[in-house]
Amino acid sequence: MKTRNQWLTAPLAVGLAAGLLGGCGTKEGSGNSGDEVVMGMSDEVLATDPASGYDPGSWLLFNNVFQSLLSFPKGSSVPQPEAAEKCGFDNGSSTIFRCTLRDGLKFSNGNTLAAKDVKYSFERALKINDKAGPAPVMLSTIDTIKTPDEKTVVFNLKVPDATFPSKIASGAGSIIDHTEYAFDELRTDKKAVGSGPYKLDSFSDAGADFSVNESYRGTAETKNNGVTMKFFHGDQKALAASFKRRDIDLAYRGLTAGDIAELERSKDSSDKDVEIVEGTSAEVQHLVFNVNDPVVGKIGVRKAIAYLVDRDALVRDVYQSTATPLYSIVPAGIGAHNTAFFDTYGGSPQPAKAAKALRNAGVNSKVKLTLWATPSRYGPATVQEFEAIAKQLNTSGLFDATVKSVETEQYEKDIAAGRYGVYVKGWVPDYPDPDNFTQPFFDKDNVLGNNFENEEITGRIIPDTAAAADRTTVEEDFGKLQDIVAAELPILPLWQGKQYAVAHDGIAGLEWTLDASTVFRFWEISKA
Repeated sequence: MKTRNQWLTAPLAVGLAAGLLGGCGTKEGSGNSGDEVVMGMSDEVLATDPASGYDPGSWLLFNNVFQSLLSFPKGSSVPQPEAAEKCGFDNGSSTIFRCTLRDGLKFSNGNTLAAKDVKYSFERALKINDKAGPAPVMLSTIDTIKTPDEKTVVFNLKVPDATFPSKIASGAGSIIDHTEYAFDELRTDKKAVGSGPYKLDSFSDAGADFSVNESYRGTAETKNNGVTMKFFHGDQKALAASFKRRDIDLAYRGLTAGDIAELERSKDSSDKDVEIVEGTSAEVQHLVFNVNDPVVGKIGVRKAIAYLVDRDALVRDVYQSTATPLYSIVPAGIGAHNTAFFDTYGGSPQPAKAAKALRNAGVNSKVKLTLWATPSRYGPATVQEFEAIAKQLNTSGLFDATVKSVETEQYEKDIAAGRYGVYVKGWVPDYPDPDNFTQPFFDKDNVLGNNFENEEITGRIIPDTAAAADRTTVEEDFGKLQDIVAAELPILPLWQGKQYAVAHDGIAGLEWTLDASTVFRFWEISKA
């Protein structure tokens, strides 16, 4: 399962009420005013088929090659029409969502995009229901889809879901050509046919080439002639070296905190043409506790850890201030954020309170503990971070903590089998709403796999907040949820990231690709 999160005070995503949203102006073709851009990324692109990919790299591809009915405009957390001319819930209904397509939509192969393609796209994703795809989490509220005519799509939802517009504005809403994709199996040829601003010309282990899609009709206006991506497969050193050699124009997702700090220094001295763009982000990382574990299954042990972890030191020493301390499960900049963990456990280590929590739990000897990480999924800094946490715990004299790490595939299998007591999970949001930081973590069949259940959260708060079309009315319930999690401690929030891209002189527009929507917009980037 993938992960996501970000940081500016992004407004709470507004749920679409009964009224229909009007469409933005159609861009007939594109500007094509700049040269081709070459970018490097250390994240993997795990899929080219939208029914499978549910990771940041794959969604980067989807957001540029495929259209969705709605999309997030630059700098906004409110979805607006994209392939649709207008969308909204039917009057008096919170479960019937209707969209009317804009005129002239075509796929990059020249085929017309009609309502049947939209219906096919969603029904196919649900049919395949790939565990590595978005359907199980993002599309589960869809009951039936009807197409009364070639331009109209009507979604009938199983339950009220005010976040549905945001969900389908993400990569989960990618529209495919029904003639190009089998209904009951994934496409495996590494090709993609969409109606977005770009065409995928080639995809290999080394990289991917994208050209401007001249058939595109939507709200984006391209500012380059194409984009070439070079893949570095988690090799952050190679990515940094490639940037320094000017083999790539820009680097995104994968530079270490040390690389960014070094580039900052070079920018201030000899290398004046390096630009470091810092954007808002809601990427988060948590310690996860298996509440059935014989050690951390005791609430007193979890509380002791919460009293001892020094987030400021982790952010300063491990991440060199490229992240900020996080004190709740809903990050800063997302509506309903509070500081429940700071209010409960403080912002600095409190060994006396940790010792008392252990005594109250009947623990009178050092707690032996293993912290599990997977550097191949969350980066090598995660191991360094966990070693720092282990040292913090051990310095208190209350713990005997060690760190182990395994590759991602084995890591996920072991979590599912309940073999770990404490482990790491990161999250990069699918859409900027507090629902996306709560429902995937604490509803039934959640992504954490830590055996935590709370009836008030699953039985009342999650369904009630999901049904609220006016998102300003959910803050009290989301605040209650955050307070419950801080009290019961199934997870311990650690940090909230910052989003960076670095570029050489002549690259412009990166500031419009780094916002809380997590949409990296190829079309905004230009090269002089």
